[in-house]
Amino acid sequence: MRPVRRPRRPPPGPLTNYQELRSALGDPVLDAELLERALTHRSYAYENGGLPTNERLEFLGDSVLGIIVTETLYTMHPDLSEGRLAKLRAAVVNARALAGVAITIGLGDHVKLGRGEETTGGRHKASILSDTVEAVIGAVHLSGGITVAGDVVHKLFDPLIEEASAMGAGLDWKTSLQELSAEHALGVPEYVIADEGPDHMKTFHAQVRVAGKLYGNGVGRSKKEAEQASAETAYGEIVAALDVDDAATAPVASAGPASATD
Repeated sequence: MRPVRRPRRPPPGPLTNYQELRSALGDPVLDAELLERALTHRSYAYENGGLPTNERLEFLGDSVLGIIVTETLYTMHPDLSEGRLAKLRAAVVNARALAGVAITIGLGDHVKLGRGEETTGGRHKASILSDTVEAVIGAVHLSGGITVAGDVVHKLFDPLIEEASAMGAGLDWKTSLQELSAEHALGVPEYVIADEGPDHMKTFHAQVRVAGKLYGNGVGRSKKEAEQASAETAYGEIVAALDVDDAATAPVASAGPASATD
């Protein structure tokens, strides 16, 4: 039998320094081959003989980014509950926010894409940009360790962390509860309001009915305040009952100027 000939992988070309990108990252310790891989989208890899893609680095970078942002929020907000910290984290590390970071540092100009993605605007897709940010963070972590990765994450994400923290008190629990209910087909939340006291000093009590059950207990000087408090409590109760991850199901306003499209 004649031996089966396997397609030969093309020899690697000369590594690019990407100095502009390195400068945008703060000139961290960053191995050239790892950076090249971090910028290699699977579409390019498949069209060029099966080169290694950035997907493993993306997997690593997602965890590195998560732990650094989580620790930062935990330290910044010692009095916030787990649920509120999860909401703030989701505002910082969602795909739209990551794509905004990518746009800020011009990352799309350096991503290596296949012809198909190139012609369909892949350099501006939030999914590709956000994945590449995570891959670059993974490459930085492997090159210089968690301290160097932390420096890069803080340089890129501290503005988002500050913005998310500033809006933290205004997170809309009623909207979050409504979207959680819609995602799990629980129907539209209905608020039950009672009040007590004289007209000039009323106190409002609120509960919310979801899927036929009453949840939450909110008290406030206005109906809106009581409803928000009730929605916050109800949100936690329903998340616990559903056994779901509230960071994944609690949508928050994106903290980042991303105009990319998925």
